[in-house]
Amino acid sequence: MIQRAILPVMRRRLRASPAVALVGPRQSGKTTLARALPGQYFDLEQESDRLALDLQWADLQSGAALIVLDEAQAWPEVFARLRAAIDADHRRNGRFLLLGSVSPAMMVEVSESLAGRLALVELPPLSFTEMPRVPLGRLWSRGGYPDGGVLGEARYPHWQLDYLTLLAQRDLPAWGLPAKPQVTERLLRMTAAVNGQVWNATQIGQSLGLSYHTVNGYLDFLEGAFLIRRLPPYHANVGKRLVKSPKMYWRDSGLLHALLGVSSEASLLHQPWIGASWEGFVIDQLLTLLAQRDHRAEACFFRTSDQHEVDLVLDFGGRRWAIEIKLTSSPGPNDMRRLNTAADLIGAEKRILISQTRRSLANDREVSCSLPWFARHMKTALPPYRRRR
Repeated sequence: MIQRAILPVMRRRLRASPAVALVGPRQSGKTTLARALPGQYFDLEQESDRLALDLQWADLQSGAALIVLDEAQAWPEVFARLRAAIDADHRRNGRFLLLGSVSPAMMVEVSESLAGRLALVELPPLSFTEMPRVPLGRLWSRGGYPDGGVLGEARYPHWQLDYLTLLAQRDLPAWGLPAKPQVTERLLRMTAAVNGQVWNATQIGQSLGLSYHTVNGYLDFLEGAFLIRRLPPYHANVGKRLVKSPKMYWRDSGLLHALLGVSSEASLLHQPWIGASWEGFVIDQLLTLLAQRDHRAEACFFRTSDQHEVDLVLDFGGRRWAIEIKLTSSPGPNDMRRLNTAADLIGAEKRILISQTRRSLANDREVSCSLPWFARHMKTALPPYRRRR
């Protein structure tokens, strides 16, 4: 079994909270990770497990064993039971672990029943730090889902396309998405086509015959299913007109490439949108890396009307990093110069240029490096870890 980098964070949350929700997309490895922990496991999508939990509830909640509830949103009444059990003995931590592919229904139950009683931990698909022996190009090409081909199996891109079809036809409607599956599948392809661009709901809505309000509502479901990420714009008084709409990225590059008809790593290199794909891949890996190391930062992008731009701005609360992402093996002085000009506008402390270079250069202020190099050296540059209550 692959050692998941988020496991120490999850254990830390269990020690500090009565309950933890391990959330993330379907097939990202939540059940495998939870089953590796000592405790009592129940799959709440199975009627037999719901019955067993119901009959044993009194003994289980008073016992010392961790209770693992998989697909908790499938049995909503369990949330009231959890609230009552936690409130009856609120000083006991590490009692319940909930697993879920965050649906709106689950988040409503969590916010209404377990607010202040539960910590959230996200488990994304496999990241490059968890697979040091897998070439970075393969992970970028196929994505990080364990069953999607990144581990060497010849399942890409068929697994990805089947995965998205099942989401459109079964899971998303069950979670409340009102669109017909055919409309959802068209929306998935359209969002793939505008990956890495500033989001324009009106344009997408015109193609689908829907209002931009409806399209934005549908996109909420895709974001809730961990398919896409809306990166908000950075707002600051810089004396220039700023782009105010978010940028939209597919979170898993393998799903993106399958939707866009890319069948291999070699064919990926000939696509006109390859730069946006690499940009989104690096952003997702960086934000995953921050979560694995238990650091939180506000993530956004910065762009002015006269084309000063930073792909990723990380604000740690008083400390700000400006990160530019280039698909090149030989970044030049002009790349860093442009990054510095934009970073000056937002007062960024660090300016980081990430590419596929094999020669990394760094000083206290500027860094030009590869993604693996940055991961190895990022820890020393991060703000000190602060224990959360």
